[in-house]
Amino acid sequence: MNSIGKQVLNALKGEINEIDYQRYIKQLTYDETESKSNLAIFRVPNALIANWIRTKFADKIAHLFEIKTNIKPTVSILIQASSAPTSAQNTTTPLNMERPSGSLLNPSYTFQNFVVGDSNNFAFIAAKNVSEKPGVVYNPLFIYGGVGLGKTHLMQSVGNVMLSQGKTVIYTSVEQFLNDFTRHLSNRTMDRFKDKYRKCDLLLIDDIQFLSNKNQIQEEFFHTFDALRNENKQIIITSDKPPKKIGGLEERLKSRFESGLVADIQPPELETKIEIIKKKCEINRVKLDREVINYVATIIENNTREIEGILSKLNAYSQLMGVDITIEFARNVLKEQMAEKRSNITTDLIMETVAKELNIKPSEIRSKSRNSNIVYARRIAIYLSRSLTPNSMPQLAQYFGMKDHTAVSHTMKKIQELMKNDEDFRVKIEELSNKVSVATPE
Repeated sequence: MNSIGKQVLNALKGEINEIDYQRYIKQLTYDETESKSNLAIFRVPNALIANWIRTKFADKIAHLFEIKTNIKPTVSILIQASSAPTSAQNTTTPLNMERPSGSLLNPSYTFQNFVVGDSNNFAFIAAKNVSEKPGVVYNPLFIYGGVGLGKTHLMQSVGNVMLSQGKTVIYTSVEQFLNDFTRHLSNRTMDRFKDKYRKCDLLLIDDIQFLSNKNQIQEEFFHTFDALRNENKQIIITSDKPPKKIGGLEERLKSRFESGLVADIQPPELETKIEIIKKKCEINRVKLDREVINYVATIIENNTREIEGILSKLNAYSQLMGVDITIEFARNVLKEQMAEKRSNITTDLIMETVAKELNIKPSEIRSKSRNSNIVYARRIAIYLSRSLTPNSMPQLAQYFGMKDHTAVSHTMKKIQELMKNDEDFRVKIEELSNKVSVATPE
């Protein structure tokens, strides 16, 4: 009889495309010995596949377990041990490090692997200080920001530092905290629940915004919070918004969340995206030249988790086809992804995006002004409109109030020449192009 893990993988096969199954899911091996009812452990050959599955399929796998067992476990994707590890495996953090019960940290989430830029520097420094003086400075540490910006990475970096010191670390989502509470309450084993969450050295809670309007669990979390802080135990919390903007949350909880340090993470600027890609390439042993790295940086949105998927896709296609990853190859592999983003682009949307990015009014771009900043913005808007929409040169000339299509042609040549001779300018144009592609019309 198949184990529950194999049953889940068979069920997953019927819900995803054949390519993803053959390339990724087929590599999974269910660890029946180490897994528990609330913890499903799978092992894969390398970090690239592990990161891809964590990002794309972990939630789906957990849901399928819940359907079959009525318990939604935490899904842990680990790299299988090898008697003769490859050089690629040797470049990553040891993956089977001993961990206290209750800790499900990703060992690759370290401060060394976190790329610091202007958008996340404050949160990085705060987390680093907490790892050096837990329970002393910034307790609690509340980190907020959008999806895929590195909140969990920073949180778990602190956890991995403290694990290495032999401390007891609990990492959990609000959903898992709620499930644990419900199970122990129904089993009349609340003493065990309290021992788990109130006697650790570090409690890491992801996505605290999901406490909204859950009064009973808010009450329990309030007491857990106070018990830990009264013992000078460190608490780190993440959310998609600051405490005061979380609706349906008791004021006493908001007050406690704000009593330590609240740090935000902003979407990364282009330079930081480039460094993140370089770091991911180094960790996963994917070889990309500067031109491809710059291109990938310009097409990803704010969610840097996209990087894992893109690198995995490029690497898989490269290996299957036996070719190097050139800029032409990358554009071809990712063309469908870009086409989908650009299907609803209009000239008005381009105008709004360029104007916002360059701090110029849309009306000024379409004016007759010869101010250098406005001329610069107008040329970029014309270039993007010609590149990203089906509008003809005469149509664009009319839209921008130009004499005729020759003026548009001249602008196109000017921008193309600048892009050819100035790599930084070309990368900026490509980044703007992607921002237009993912913008939502107001």
